Amino acid sequence: MKPPPFGYHAPGTVGEALDALAAVPDGKVLAGGQSLIPLLNMRLAAPSDLVDINRVGELDTLHVGEAGVRVGALARHARVERSAEAAAVQPLLGQALRHVAHPVIRNRGTVVGSLAHADPAAEMPAVLAVLGGTVEAASARGRRTIASAEFFAGPLESALRPGELAVSAFFPAAPPRTGTAFAETARRHGDYALAGVAAVVTLDGDLRVRAARAGYLGVAATPLVLDLTAAAGPDGDWRAAAAHVRGRIDPEPDIHAGAGYRRHLTGVLTERALRAAAGRALQGTGARGTGAQRKAGD
Repeated sequence: MKPPPFGYHAPGTVGEALDALAAVPDGKVLAGGQSLIPLLNMRLAAPSDLVDINRVGELDTLHVGEAGVRVGALARHARVERSAEAAAVQPLLGQALRHVAHPVIRNRGTVVGSLAHADPAAEMPAVLAVLGGTVEAASARGRRTIASAEFFAGPLESALRPGELAVSAFFPAAPPRTGTAFAETARRHGDYALAGVAAVVTLDGDLRVRAARAGYLGVAATPLVLDLTAAAGPDGDWRAAAAHVRGRIDPEPDIHAGAGYRRHLTGVLTERALRAAAGRALQGTGARGTGAQRKAGD
C-alpha cells in the first residue's frame, strides 16, 4: 500500500521545524514513524505535509537528574530502556518499555512520539499519566508545559495544537520507599495489550502503604489513573484493590476480547503489579518485613 501524496520538510534545527509547522498547520511530525507510516499507508491519515525532525540533533537527548528523567523528542525507546541512569531514578520507564512491540521497533520508535500519538492501548501514555509527568510543547508562538492529566484528549488525540511540536517529556523521579511495576497481557508477544497496568506503591516510615496508584492502558479512551490507597489500606490488601478496580472500569469490547474478560484481566494484572511494586518498595528499604509488611510485599 502507498501513502497519499504529501509535501516533505527536513529541518535541521528546532527553529526550522517550528517554522515549517507554522507554515503547514495541518502537517504531521515524523520522528520514529512506527505509528504514523502505517496510518499513511493504510490511508487512515492524509496530512498535507510531513515535517521530518530526524536531522534535528538537539532533540536527541536524555537528561537524568534528581527530579526525574527528561526525554527528548528523538530519544528512541531502546535508548531509554537501556539507560541505567534513567532506571535508577524512575524504574517504571524501563519496566514498561520492555513491553513495547519488538526490539526492532524500539530501536526506531521514540518515547515522545508514542505520547504524541496518544494511543490508549500504548504503554508510554499510561506511564506518563500514573507518574504525573508533563510534555513540553513548542511552536513559533512560544513554549508551554502540558500536564499528563490534560495531554490525552481522546483516542489518538492529544492536546497539541496545530503548529506545535512535542520537544520533550518529563517523568518525575520515584520518591523514597517507592516501588514500581508494569504488567500487561497480549495475544502474542509484541502485540498491543488486551490490558495493562503501571503500578506505583509508596511506603511510610513504618513500612505500611502510604500511597498506591495505577495507570491503565487498553481499558478506556485515554490512559486511566486510579488512586487505590484507600481500597488497599495501610496493610496492602491488593486483592481488595483489584476488586475495587473491576468495579470502576468500563472497558469496550472488541474483536480481541469482551468487556467482561478485559475487566477480569485488569483486576488480575492490578493485583499482580501492585504486589510486585510493594515488594520492590520493601526491598528498597533494606527491611525483611514482618506481619503487615510482608502482606504488602509478598
